[in-house]
Amino acid sequence: MTAAGDPGTLYVVGTPIGNLEDISMRALRVLGEVAMIAAEDTRVTAKLLNRYQISTHQLSLNAHNAARAVPKLIGRLRAGEDVALVSDAGTPVVSDPGHALVSEAAAQGISVTPIPGACAAIAAVSAAGLTGTEMRFFGFLPRSGRRRQDKLTALALDPGLIVIYEAPKRLSHTLADLARACGPERPAAVFRELTK
Repeated sequence: MTAAGDPGTLYVVGTPIGNLEDISMRALRVLGEVAMIAAEDTRVTAKLLNRYQISTHQLSLNAHNAARAVPKLIGRLRAGEDVALVSDAGTPVVSDPGHALVSEAAAQGISVTPIPGACAAIAAVSAAGLTGTEMRFFGFLPRSGRRRQDKLTALALDPGLIVIYEAPKRLSHTLADLARACGPERPAAVFRELTK
């Protein structure tokens, strides 16, 4: 907790990526102690909070409402309240909403503290059995057009271990594009529902 007159702390809290037991004791404590939780989808976060009997108030923060929600959250932080940022699954800001809040808090000198937790990219790499001395995370590829082609070319030229995310509906299309760009000799692994 903060001293009177000091801004609060923004906690970036990693949440489970499928199995609700994959959360740290520290994360549970922080979620129960903060004044508010900024959640990607409050309905999803409610399942986690209900499981652990945490009644902290939530505010939705996603790409559609960030322009309205971020100033509200910054106001609460400036007033000395602590806020936790969570995404639906995994570590916030890693291909999930929250960047606008974290960057604005940092710009205003508000303390931002990570509470490490599950990350789908790291979980997949640990179980893939692929080797590489370097790893690059590309997140979601552009859906189409020149930007997608440019990204696929960059992936093909990169000798490191590459992690990308893809929606189930687009997976077969993306795998075909990757095979064309990278060639059949490049090994790959596909993961889904990592901890369920």
